[in-house]
Amino acid sequence: MTIESVFTGLKVLDVSSFIAGPAAATVLSDYGADVIKVEPPGQGDPQRRLGSLPPSPRAQANYSWHLANRNKRGMVIDLKSPGGTRILKRLVEWTDVVITNFPHGTREKLHLGYDEVAGWNPRVVYADITGFGDAGPDAGQPGFDVTAYWSRSGLLASTRDAGAPPTVPVWGSGDYMSAIGIYAAIVTALYRRERTGEGADVGTSLLAEGVWATGTLVAGALAGGTPFRLHDRKAPANPLVNPYRTADDEWFMLVAAPPHWPGLTRAIGHPELLEDPRFADIEGFVKNSAVLTELLDSEFHSRPFAHWKEALDRERITYSLIQTPEETAQDPQLRANDIVVPLEGVSGLEYTVNSPVNLRGVAKVPAKRAPDLGEHNDEILAELGFGPAEIAELRTQGAIPGTTEAQEPR
Repeated sequence: MTIESVFTGLKVLDVSSFIAGPAAATVLSDYGADVIKVEPPGQGDPQRRLGSLPPSPRAQANYSWHLANRNKRGMVIDLKSPGGTRILKRLVEWTDVVITNFPHGTREKLHLGYDEVAGWNPRVVYADITGFGDAGPDAGQPGFDVTAYWSRSGLLASTRDAGAPPTVPVWGSGDYMSAIGIYAAIVTALYRRERTGEGADVGTSLLAEGVWATGTLVAGALAGGTPFRLHDRKAPANPLVNPYRTADDEWFMLVAAPPHWPGLTRAIGHPELLEDPRFADIEGFVKNSAVLTELLDSEFHSRPFAHWKEALDRERITYSLIQTPEETAQDPQLRANDIVVPLEGVSGLEYTVNSPVNLRGVAKVPAKRAPDLGEHNDEILAELGFGPAEIAELRTQGAIPGTTEAQEPR
């Protein structure tokens, strides 16, 4: 049974690979869009094979493939072939949204450049993502989230402790956040199309998304601000915003604004600190950071987390247990808020991560497995008006694979 949702009837052509572009299409599919995933012959989207590449967790199920490509139908098309161009043109004429991340130059050779696509369908919303943007000396450089989003943006240099070298960020984290930027651009263009009837060329870059994520620090640099040194947990810029360790070896992040200082002194059993002139204002906290951090370290390390949870909750102090991904996966708050949802059709994978875009009172489409390689070729070609003889000819020409195309394990 088809669920009528926000984007029911919207047709999306996903001709992108890895994570950011496909994940943006997935958010559209969550609200009912009919998304066609187009992959090249052979092994398809590299994300099928690289999802468990270290340092990603090893697992039997291809969890990352289903996370970025659930609820889609799948085609394999050789876009380098004349027959492939013929299929692509028919798909573009049929679709509302085209998403790609092929580099400029390559996309034009594959007949996926904006001018040609818009010539086939002037109402199309054409969305792309690049590593470093469309202009400038590095516009043609390839980029992954760890390079363009994290490294080039200033984010990675800022998310480490003093004296520590840069580390490898969470794989795919910049891609998934950039996907929301692409989704937002697409929805903005669709709203504009409702008002004007015109298509649009929209997009973003991993660099732009990374700079947006580092916005406070980059904006401060643009203002000529004096940066604080890298975080030193023993002498942080602000000891009231710092991780602390409990007696049972749990770590939690404390975020106590100055108005909460009286409550914090009560929670740790040192109300006399309110009269200490060293901690009379924020300048004092910064100047005497090492002293206060040592005191807080000693107190928090003297009792288990359960004690501090009760004490901090009583004083309404903001904090959070620092959880591992494995602990987060079992956190009941995720299921209570549909942050993780059941996934249909994948052996050994009962749940997946939901997209963060929610319309209260509007149900999302239940999450179903991502397509096997070329699974829906004949079905979609028939919908596009290709007859059995034409489909057989396209197969003979190599525009689409034979019926014995290897299927990716689920």
